Amino acid sequence: MFNITLQSTGMASGSFGRAGTMDRHTSHNVQSPGQDFVYNFTLTGQRGTLLWHAHISWLRATLNGAIVILPKRGVPYPFPKPDTEKVIVLGEWWKADVEAVVKQATQFGLPPNLSDAHTINGRTGPVTNCPSQGFTLHVESGKTYLLRIINAAVNDELFFKIAGHNFTVVEVDASYTKPFITDIIFAGPGQTTNALLTADKGIGKYLIAISPFMDTVIPVDNVTGIGFLCYKGTVAFSPTALTNTPPINATAVTNTFLDRIRSLNSNKYPANVPLTVDHSLLFAIGVGINPCATCVNGTKNVAAINNVSFVMPTTNLLHAHYYNIGGVFTDDFPANPPTPFNYTGSVQPSNFQTTNGTRLYRLAYNSTVQIVLQGTTTIAPESHPTHLHGFNFYAVGKGLGNFDPNKDPEKFNLVDPVERNTIKVPTGGWIAIRFRADNPGYVQALDFPP
Repeated sequence: MFNITLQSTGMASGSFGRAGTMDRHTSHNVQSPGQDFVYNFTLTGQRGTLLWHAHISWLRATLNGAIVILPKRGVPYPFPKPDTEKVIVLGEWWKADVEAVVKQATQFGLPPNLSDAHTINGRTGPVTNCPSQGFTLHVESGKTYLLRIINAAVNDELFFKIAGHNFTVVEVDASYTKPFITDIIFAGPGQTTNALLTADKGIGKYLIAISPFMDTVIPVDNVTGIGFLCYKGTVAFSPTALTNTPPINATAVTNTFLDRIRSLNSNKYPANVPLTVDHSLLFAIGVGINPCATCVNGTKNVAAINNVSFVMPTTNLLHAHYYNIGGVFTDDFPANPPTPFNYTGSVQPSNFQTTNGTRLYRLAYNSTVQIVLQGTTTIAPESHPTHLHGFNFYAVGKGLGNFDPNKDPEKFNLVDPVERNTIKVPTGGWIAIRFRADNPGYVQALDFPP
């Protein structure tokens, strides 16, 4: 039996100030079998698809699902109305207790075992030693479907394809986008994509495939998840139309997809990008190596931002803030790396050890914030899916190498940048986000998997 904390990823309601996110940060957990917890809240200004999942350890690998927020009654979509809607949840599956997997990794200081398969709505499709027939998406000729696609995987960025069919992307992370046509969807952990699919091919059976993306030396579960799109009227044992998935390191494919996503920025759904900045932060994110008495090599890998590895408190952070409980956290999180270095260079730092602490950075209400998320090549370069709790943000710029504060802002898109709650920091590069701190009392916590 486990304590359970649920997180609703991307909920921006101001009423979520003390719940809805990470264990011992701002959420409540259900601590014993049979116990329940009721939380009433109001959603304002949001509609679309979001992810909910368990937020204690790795229970989120299997305990997850969709939050579907419909437009207000009588308010149409800003795109052609679909005939029906389907939720597609992508995930990972271990042939093991996922809590045992992460416990072993933590105990021995080694990366966790890779997942054994990828899933579509909980089904792997045929893989080694597994008889699963896979998920089937049933469609009727001529109808248009709104697919609400969610990447609920713990670690893997995923491609999603349906043989012979195109998608029209209309929304990401519950924010409307300028529509564009593509034959592939790409999403990182925690991200959602809404896309229109028109059943305009011949009656038959078509392969659905999901496969991972990794453009560096980090190992990844390279098993393709399989499902099927089946037209009404398809006869039994019809051959399946096949499709090819991109190479695992198809960086160009991911960049093409991501670069096409732009905020709708209409009169009704404007892109309110902060044009001036009150707080300009540079967060160097990566992996460090700290001492560990129980670990195989006497050390363990740890995630760090600006060389600070987060220490989980025993008291809810906002509870401590509201009730003025001392000794739970400090508000001295560095706005910039304490010791700057060539973040993406070939020369590694001489010391990989990080500092440890429950350190926060305070923001005044309604202040505007820019965070440059700078990837590093410390130990190994890696793409980092990164989520900001309690807010949406605009991704105004990105690039490879080190961020140049003098030249790179000249290329920022301040007109119609994509609005998201989770973003991919490119391998060996950086991405800049902007947001307004208008969710009072919330812990502005960035988190990413090591």
